[in-house]
Amino acid sequence: MHFLLLKYLQPTHYLQLCKKDGSSVFPLPEKLPSEILDKLSPDFGFKSEQARAYDLSWQAINKGYIGTAETYTSFKKLPLEDEYRFIRKYFHPAWAFYVLLIRLFSFNNPINEITAFKKSYNTVRSNYLKQPIVYKNWFSFDSKLVSNKPLVSVVIPTLNRYEYLKDVLKDFEQQTYKHFEILIIDQSKPFQEDFCKGFNLNIRHIQQSEPALWLARNSAIKKSKGTIIALSEDDVRIEPDWLENHLRCLDFFKADISAGVFYPEGSSVPKERSFFSVASQFATGNAMLYKSVFEKIGLFDRQFEKQRMGDGEFGLRAYLNGYKSISNPHASCIDVKAATGGLRQMGSWDAFRPKTLFAPRPIPSVLYFFRKYFGRKRAVLALFKSVPLSIIPYRYKKNKKMLILGALISVFLLPFILIQVIISWRLASKKLREGEMIERLDVR
Repeated sequence: MHFLLLKYLQPTHYLQLCKKDGSSVFPLPEKLPSEILDKLSPDFGFKSEQARAYDLSWQAINKGYIGTAETYTSFKKLPLEDEYRFIRKYFHPAWAFYVLLIRLFSFNNPINEITAFKKSYNTVRSNYLKQPIVYKNWFSFDSKLVSNKPLVSVVIPTLNRYEYLKDVLKDFEQQTYKHFEILIIDQSKPFQEDFCKGFNLNIRHIQQSEPALWLARNSAIKKSKGTIIALSEDDVRIEPDWLENHLRCLDFFKADISAGVFYPEGSSVPKERSFFSVASQFATGNAMLYKSVFEKIGLFDRQFEKQRMGDGEFGLRAYLNGYKSISNPHASCIDVKAATGGLRQMGSWDAFRPKTLFAPRPIPSVLYFFRKYFGRKRAVLALFKSVPLSIIPYRYKKNKKMLILGALISVFLLPFILIQVIISWRLASKKLREGEMIERLDVR
C-alpha cells in the first residue's frame, strides 16, 4: 500500500492488495504517457519526493487512468506528516481526526502523531473529481464485438418479485442489442409457470425449489449458452443500450469485465462513478463478463448463501487473478430497491444492520470475506470504521450528521454491539474452518 494510513479508511478495499503476480494497480508516474501526466497535479506540499510520486499514481487511478503502464510492486515507508497530508487532501477532515484517534489508541507515539497531524493542518482538500480522464474516442468507437453479435446470456434470479421482474423484462424487450437469451431462475412461491409467455424475448424460465441466490446464479451460468454472461436483477430498470454499452466497454478497453453503475430511483449516477475507471467493486446486479472468467476462477462462493458480499468476493478474486474490470458509467441502472422479496425475504437485507438485538453484526459472510482476504487486523479496522456508523437506519446512511450521531450512540450501546460482533466473528470463524464452496465451471 502506498499510503499506510489509508488502511484505516479503506481497510478492505480491492486495490489495497497486490495481484497474485505481485503487481499493484498503481502506475509508476514516470511510465505514464505525457497526455495522462498533463491531467495530474504534482503536490509539492509533500515532504518527500516518494510521497509526491505515490500521490500522482493515486490521482491517475482515481481520475480514471486505464492503461498498460508499469505498476508498483512494493512501497516504501513515508514521513508521517505526508501520510496525514494525504488523508486530509482526499477525505473529510473528520476522517483525519478519526485516524489520529485510532493511531493514539493503538499505542503509537503520541508526540509524533500529534505533531504530524498539526503540520498537515493547512492541507487543501482536492477537487480532483471535477476533471476526470475522458476517453473521447468512446463516443465514435465502432465495436467489432457488437458487430460480431456474440450470444449474451442474461442471468436474473428472482424471488417473489413478479411485479418488479415484469418491468425489467419490458426493458429487455427494448434493447438495441438483440442477440441474447435470458435465464430466469425463479424461486418464488407460488411459482407462476406462465409468467414469461407474454414477452417477446428468448427466455428460459427455470424453477428452483430452494430459495438460494448464489445457487441460482451458479445454476444459470452452468446452463447458459452464451460466451458472454450479463448479470442483472429482478428489481432494476435499464436503458435500451444497456447490453450494447456493456459489450462496447469490453471491446474498447480489451477488458474481461464491465462493471456497471447503480443509482437509486429518483437520483442519477454518483459523481465518483460518472467516468470510466479501474473497477474497485463488482455487483452482480449490473455486470457483464466473459464466461471464460468463471471457467478459470470458478463460480460464486456458496458460503455467502442467504447472506451478503458474494459478488464482492468474486470481484476481488477476479482482480487478484489479473482480470481487467472496468467501472462503466454508460451501463448504469436504476436500483428500485424492492421492499419485499429477494434477500430481504431471507432476512439478509443489509450487511451491517441486523433486525434484532442479538443478531450478528455484521452478517457473518462479511467477516468471512474480510478475514479470508485481508486478515484479522484489517477485519477489525473495518469493524471500527463501519459498525458505529451502522447504528443509524439505512435511509440515513448518507447523512453526515446522522452518521456522527450514530457513532456517538454506539458508545452507549457498546455492550450490545460487542455481543453482536462476537456472534458474527464466531460464525465467520466457522465458515473459514469449513472453507470456500466454489464450484468449478466445466470448460466446453
